[in-house]
Amino acid sequence: MGKRREKTGRPLSRREFLALSAAGAVLAPAGRVLGAEGAPWYATMRRCGQLNFNERDPLTLDVEAWADYWASLKVDAVLLGGGGIVAFYPTEVPHHHRSEFLGARDLFGGLAAAARRRGMRVVARMDCNYAYEQALRERPEWFERNRDGSPRPHGESTWLFKTCMFSPYFSEQMPAIYREMNRLYAPDGFFTNGWPSTGDLTVCHCESCQKVYREKVGAVPPDTTDAASPHYRKYYAATMDRVMEVWTLWDSIAREKKADSVYVGNLGGGIRVVKDVWRIGRGAGWFNADHQGRAGDTPIWDCAQQGRVAQSVMKGRAITNVTGSYSNSRPVWRHVAKPAAEATLWMAQTTASGMVPWFHWLGGSPEDNRWREVGRAFFQWLAAHEVHFRNRRSVADLAVLFPQSTIAFYRSGQGPASWRGADRGQATEYLQGLYYALLEGRFLFDFVHEKDLEPETMGRYRALLMPNAAHLGDEACRLIRAYAAAGGSILATFETARYDEWGDARPEPALAELFGATFTGPPIGPAANSYMRLDRAHAAVGDFAGTALLPGPESRLPIRARDGGTPVLTVVPSYPAFPPEMVFPRTPRTDEPAAVFRENGRSRVAYFAGDVDRTFWRSGNPDLGQLLANTVRWLRGAAPLPVTIEGDGVVEAFAWETEPGHALHILNYTNPNMTRAFIRRFYPIGPLRVAFDVPAGKKVARVEALRAGAVLPFRQEGRTVRFEVPTVADYEVVALT
Repeated sequence: MGKRREKTGRPLSRREFLALSAAGAVLAPAGRVLGAEGAPWYATMRRCGQLNFNERDPLTLDVEAWADYWASLKVDAVLLGGGGIVAFYPTEVPHHHRSEFLGARDLFGGLAAAARRRGMRVVARMDCNYAYEQALRERPEWFERNRDGSPRPHGESTWLFKTCMFSPYFSEQMPAIYREMNRLYAPDGFFTNGWPSTGDLTVCHCESCQKVYREKVGAVPPDTTDAASPHYRKYYAATMDRVMEVWTLWDSIAREKKADSVYVGNLGGGIRVVKDVWRIGRGAGWFNADHQGRAGDTPIWDCAQQGRVAQSVMKGRAITNVTGSYSNSRPVWRHVAKPAAEATLWMAQTTASGMVPWFHWLGGSPEDNRWREVGRAFFQWLAAHEVHFRNRRSVADLAVLFPQSTIAFYRSGQGPASWRGADRGQATEYLQGLYYALLEGRFLFDFVHEKDLEPETMGRYRALLMPNAAHLGDEACRLIRAYAAAGGSILATFETARYDEWGDARPEPALAELFGATFTGPPIGPAANSYMRLDRAHAAVGDFAGTALLPGPESRLPIRARDGGTPVLTVVPSYPAFPPEMVFPRTPRTDEPAAVFRENGRSRVAYFAGDVDRTFWRSGNPDLGQLLANTVRWLRGAAPLPVTIEGDGVVEAFAWETEPGHALHILNYTNPNMTRAFIRRFYPIGPLRVAFDVPAGKKVARVEALRAGAVLPFRQEGRTVRFEVPTVADYEVVALT
C-alpha cells in the first residue's frame, strides 16, 4: 500500500500515520476494503434468484422449466421453498406440516437437483414464524400469547399461529428440520423469511417470555414497548442476545453437513431499523436486506439507502437485496408484476450501492409473466460485465452518520412531536433531508454506523455529517471529539448528542463545546413562518444574493455562541402566517445564532441549532437544501471532490475501486414518480460532464459506458480523468480501466 496523505497532500511517514490513527486522525480516504482471499461461495456470488412455493404448487410446477428460467438469468444461487410453515419435501419431523398436495412428490428436492445440474447453488427458504393449529394443540409452549393467554393467529391465514422466538420452536423444532434437510439434500444454505427482521420489538406473554422477563428483566411483560422504560432496555438486550444465540445455532447446524454452508436471516427495512443491526452485522456472514420495493410516498432511493446501511455494518462482507417482481404497493397484488421501470431501478440501486441483486417471484404457475424478461435482461447484462461489479472499496470521502438509536428510540418529549408506532418513521426525516441535499449537491458519501466511529473507519473521511443524532452514547461522543481534534470536520443539527443512546437527557449536549454553542433552553417549535437572517458573509451563505432572509427550521434549540462573535445567521422568531393583515415580524432582529461555524486548524465545525434537514425534507424549500450543500463544501475545504458530475437531473452516484480499475454508477432519479410509487418510464438526462480522480500514478487506458455499450472519449490530466456521458436513461455504469 502506498503512503497515506494528509489533506495538504504531503505524504505521511509510517510513524506519522500510526500516531495520527491512534488519535483518530483524518487521512485521505482509502475506502472500505471489500473481499478476501479464500472467501466462501456466497461472498463471491453476484446474482441470486428466488421462487416462493405455495401449497398447491406440487400439482403443477414444472421443475425443468423453472430451472431453465433461473439458468437464463445466470444466477449463482437460487432460493427454493423448503419448509417451516409448509414442507415441500417428504418430511418426517413431527408437527412439520407437509403440503397437502405433495403426494409422492419431492418438490424441493426435484427443483434443487435441476438447479444443481445447471451449476447453481441451492439455498433452502424457510419460515419459522407460524405453524398450523395442530401444532398449537400438541405443542402449545411454542406459540406467542396475548396477556389473556390466547394465541395469536395470522391476520389473513387464521389457521396459522405465531411462534415465539424465545420458545423451543426456535431451539428444537427448526434445528430438527434443518438437520433433516441437511441429511436429505445438503443445501448450500438456509434462509428464514421474516426473521429476525429489523423492525419493532413485540411483547409476548407465553411461558418462555414470562421467564425471560422474570429472570433477565425483573418485571412482567408490559402492554407496550417504550425505550424510556428501564425494563424495555433490559428486554431489548435480552432480545438481541436471543437473536444472536439462535442465529449462531442455526448457522452451526447449516455447517454440520458442509463447512461452507451458511444461515442467513431476513433483515432490511432501510433506514427504519430498530433491532441492533450493528450487532447482527458483526455476527452475520451474509446480510440479506429483504426490503423488496416501495409504496406510497417512499422516495425511490430507499433501496440505495438500504445498501448504505448494510455496507455500514457488514464492511465488505456478503450483502444481498431482494427485488420483488410483484406489485408490492398499497394495496399489494402478489400475482401481477410491478412496472418494469420500477423493478429495474430497484435492481440498479442494489448493484450501485454494492449489494448483490436477488430477484423474486411467488408461485410456480404465474399467469402474469411480464416480470420474467425484466429480471433476465438486467441479470444477463450484469453477468456480461461481472468483473466491473467486484468492488474493492468506496472512494467517497464524506461520512454520513447512521444514527440508529435516534431512529429507533427518539420519543415523545424529545422532539417536536409525540412519535410512536407508525409515526416513529418521522425520526428518519432528518436523515432524509440531508440525504436529498447531498444528492442535489452531487456528493459521494458513505453511511457510518454510530457504533463504528473508531479511527480505522473515520480516517478515510474528510467530514462527518450528523443529521440530528439526538441519541449518542458517551463513547461515540468521545470518538467524535477525537476525530475533530485530529482534523476532521463536523456537521451537526438540532438535538445532536442531547441524550445518551437510550434517550436519557444530559444537562447539555455532550458535544456542546465542540459545536461552540451554549444551550439556553428547551426546544422551541414546531412553528411555521420563522426565518434565518443573513448577518455576515460566509461560504455557507455566499450565493444567496437578493435576500436578507432564509426560511427557518420548524424547531430549534435556543443557543448563544461561546466565542461571542457576530453570527452568520440569526433567528427571526415565528410570527403569524394568517390572516395577511397579521403577517409581520414582531421581533425582526435578534442576536440568537441560528448556526455556529467554527475553524480550529484543519477541522471545521458547522452546527445548526434547528432541524434544517427535516424542514428541508418536509417543505422541499431549495434554500435549505442549498444551505446544507454549501456547508458541506465549506467543511471539505479546498480539497477536490473525488468525482464531480455536471449536468441537469436528479442523480445518485456511487464510485468504487474495482478489481480491474474503477467504476462510477449513476442512477437517474429524474422522474415525476421519484417520491411516489411507481415509476412507469424513464426520462433520459445528459450529457453529463464527469471528472474522476484516480490514485496518483494510475494511468487509465479505457473508459466505457457499460449500459450504453459504448467506449467514451476521455482525457487524463494528472490524477483527473475527464469524460462525458452522452445520456442516462435509468442507470449507467462507467468503467475506468
